[in-house]
Amino acid sequence: MVPQIEAFFDPATWTYSYVVFDQMGGHAVIIDPVLDYDPKSGRTTTRSADALCAFVAAQQLRVAWILETHAHADHLSAAHLLRSRLGARVAIGAAILQVQSVFKGIFNLGDEFAADGHHFDLLLADQDTLTVGGLTIRAWAVPGHTPADMAYEIGDALFVGDTLFMPDVGTARCDFPGGDASTLYRSIQRLLSFPDDTRLCMCHDYPPAGRAPMWCSTVAEQKAGNIHVGHGRDEAGFVSMRQARDATLDMPVLLLPAVQINIRAGQFPPPEPNGASYLKIPLNQL
Repeated sequence: MVPQIEAFFDPATWTYSYVVFDQMGGHAVIIDPVLDYDPKSGRTTTRSADALCAFVAAQQLRVAWILETHAHADHLSAAHLLRSRLGARVAIGAAILQVQSVFKGIFNLGDEFAADGHHFDLLLADQDTLTVGGLTIRAWAVPGHTPADMAYEIGDALFVGDTLFMPDVGTARCDFPGGDASTLYRSIQRLLSFPDDTRLCMCHDYPPAGRAPMWCSTVAEQKAGNIHVGHGRDEAGFVSMRQARDATLDMPVLLLPAVQINIRAGQFPPPEPNGASYLKIPLNQL
């Protein structure tokens, strides 16, 4: 079945979220939902999640799963909010355990945080499948940006997370804890081994001046024109380029709040005795 795809763009974080559904059966999944966050005030709002819910209601869809491609460093996840609103379950790659363990240490989370993946309803291994109405979803492990990145194959579309960007933007950074440029190169080659007309759905777009944001390319377009891996670039050349480029990049603005929320599947840290939840800022650790 060719899935129906509705893309939602969050200009504050350059993020694309998706509702993917079968038109006839009304079954759906949501991929990479955003919880809006103001870093100046520490306040969250639900504008992006509200848009997803409004579309789901208008189309009379039943959302079975919320799929995270990884524990994002550039936006907070709305997975927990949507789980409570829509009755859906939340899935992520099984290597999230490694990511949780690393960041438990960085944030010194202590006994209140168990790095065992229980925050998610399902931990997916490579090539695990889910059936949602007329949709068959296959998970593909594509580590490198982080150890836990997953791409999701649904019909003729691959939701690639942060492995690839649009051809004129390139590829994801690899300098977060557990990231590795050689691993990312091999993951990208795995994606580019799909048929040339396979649709590749981005998690982000950072368009150059003069181009509007876009959410979809094809395998053929990436192989021909991706500025980092196109034209048959070999692994050694990619690793050299990626490491040099990563050394010049600032950390994402929302990395510290986002990771603390996202390793919990979008849940806030437990409230303290005054009823408020707090995030930590580790000084001189990253």
